[in-house]
This record gives sequence, structure tokens and C-alpha cells, in this order.
Amino acid sequence: MPTQAPTDTFRLLPAGLRDISAIRELEQLSFPLDAWPLIEMISVLSLPSVLRWKAVEGEHDELVGFIAVDVRRRDNLSWIATIAVHPERRGHGIGQALMRQAETSVAVPRMRLSVRMSNQAAITLYEKRGYQRVDVWPRYYAGGEDALVMEKWLYHE
Repeated sequence: MPTQAPTDTFRLLPAGLRDISAIRELEQLSFPLDAWPLIEMISVLSLPSVLRWKAVEGEHDELVGFIAVDVRRRDNLSWIATIAVHPERRGHGIGQALMRQAETSVAVPRMRLSVRMSNQAAITLYEKRGYQRVDVWPRYYAGGEDALVMEKWLYHE
């Protein structure tokens, strides 16, 4: 069942393999240096341990955002594998809504993500949502940029 977003201009729906073309386009637009290869995107859209949603708007359900979360129940941890919002739609609550959907859907106490150290807009969003800096992965991203690892406790056991 779709989750109605707070602004009512977009809707969150489950994403799947049928969305691969639109999601790949969004990934390439959002992450020109780090967009996932096709085979990895197929895995993200088909593995049963990965939860995924898309944000759509308009009468033709145009894709404006996407999130995929790898739930690792054995580790009591989930990872936001990717989150992207169309550049023209950033700042309209889509990223917040996607993250809220993910955080309320996993049945594990912690959520982690990695982000380029230079992506201050994303870091600010994550900090507003309660994520804290827990690690740095040196030279993780294309071009040798470090990744900041952030974590949020969703609940305590």
C-alpha cells in the first residue's frame, strides 16, 4: 500500500525490476562518478534482503527519488545502500520521506549509510534525522574521496 508523503505532491511506492531504467537514470544523474553498474542494480532490485521504495509524482508516476536498504538481521543492522533524489526536486521533503519510510520498515535497531565527505547537503540531512558520524573509509569513492559512515539508533533492544 502506498505511503502518502507529507507534501502530498509525491507518493512512495515499492520499487522493483520494472523500474530499473528510471532508477539507473536517476543514479547516473545523482552520482555521475559512483552510479551503480547494471549488475549491482539488478541485485539491489531483486534480492529479498533489500527493501526499496521509489518516490513518484505526476499522473504518469515520474520517478523523482529512490532508496534501497540492505537489512542484515544477523547483525541487527541495516545499510542504506543508495538514496537519490532528482536534482530538480531536492529540498522538497522527498529524501526525508524516503528515509522515514526505510527507518520505520526495518526490524533492526541500527541504520547505517556512507556518504562522500564533500556532500555537505546530504550530511546535513542525515544529521537532522539523527545520524551520527561513526567511521571514515579512506579513498572509498571514485577519485579517491573518503566516505563518512553515519549511524542512527532506531530503537534500543
